[in-house]
Amino acid sequence: MSSKQQFQLFRFILALGISLGISMLIIFLVSKEPWTAISYLLLGPFGSMRHFLSIFAQATPLIFTGLALSLCFKSGNFSMITDACLYISAVLTAALAIRLSLPFPLHPLVILLLAAVMGGMIGSLPALAKLYFKANELVTSLMLNYVFFYLGLFTISKYFADREAGSFASLKYAKTAVLPILVKGSKLHLGFFLALLLAVLFSILLYKTRFGYELRLSGSNPSFAKMVGISSSKVILLTQVLAGMVAGLGGAVEQMGMYQRFNWQESPSYAWDGVIIAILSRNNPALVPFSALFLAYIRVGADIMSRKSDVQNELVALIQALLILFVTAEAFLSGWEHRREVKESLAAADTALPATEHRPATASAEPVATKADLVEATEPVATKAEVAEATGSATEKNESGAGDKLLPEPGKEEA
Repeated sequence: MSSKQQFQLFRFILALGISLGISMLIIFLVSKEPWTAISYLLLGPFGSMRHFLSIFAQATPLIFTGLALSLCFKSGNFSMITDACLYISAVLTAALAIRLSLPFPLHPLVILLLAAVMGGMIGSLPALAKLYFKANELVTSLMLNYVFFYLGLFTISKYFADREAGSFASLKYAKTAVLPILVKGSKLHLGFFLALLLAVLFSILLYKTRFGYELRLSGSNPSFAKMVGISSSKVILLTQVLAGMVAGLGGAVEQMGMYQRFNWQESPSYAWDGVIIAILSRNNPALVPFSALFLAYIRVGADIMSRKSDVQNELVALIQALLILFVTAEAFLSGWEHRREVKESLAAADTALPATEHRPATASAEPVATKADLVEATEPVATKAEVAEATGSATEKNESGAGDKLLPEPGKEEA
């Protein structure tokens, strides 16, 4: 691990400690039993196997959206179409789980494939609007989120709603369309390991392939990427399609793993949670699962705390806000980092200087220039006009001198 990575890790741990410290201070101010509330917040997820496995179940959709948005932000595109990709893919999953009749291994695979295709198609819309109409991808994606959200509500209400249910809900899914639960009595399903697999694949794609290099270069220095021949249009479009496909998979996995019918009357906040995950992981796919697990751990602990103490679980929003504030603040520990870099540079210079001072002299085959050579080399070189002028004046002198010699002297002529 490099010194810069160590500093970033130390910076994150310190930001986390400050956030938790401020949150605990607030708990002491508002709670009658602060130690009980803090113990449930920090240790509640380890109280039972069901609570512990709930961390992984809640982290699953966060990994999908975190990966999608990390990819977008890494390429320099701030598209939030992930919300629409996830929601419409979940609607498509509900439709296929209700109407399609296939055996178990094939049914979920077909749903996942079609959900990924649907997510990729929706994810490409802001990119196409940016490339062909110069539209801002953030504005178009936010507007399209509302369009697809109400389109999804209309589709479920019109064609797949259960009229006998007491609230908004679709018909029940076929049993062959539900992802298997890995541990009985918990909510941990197969989709969690699919999310981990995607994190590994995206890490390889981003840091071990040519397309990943083009993506990172286009995001960090678009002008240089254009100069070296990288097609930024192709990078933007493919990145948005891949991000949409990942978000579509997240919607399908969440529906087949956690629900038996579609009941999302309001759009879930998984896309905005993905922004938090992308910020905490610094757009690194390898760190997305850890950030998602941390956020899920805090939420599970806050939920247990709200049910067993007098502190509400809205406290987790405060922890998230403070953590993002310290992680994204460039000035946080910037002076300390600058001093550390200066010290490392000076130390490197001090270690290199004695080596050059005590280096033994070696015989050189090249001739050593003398002082006269150096003086001659430093003299200004005469221009062509000056050379011609000097040559002409010398010729005139020679001619005049020769003429003087040909004329006889006055005394000698008479003699």
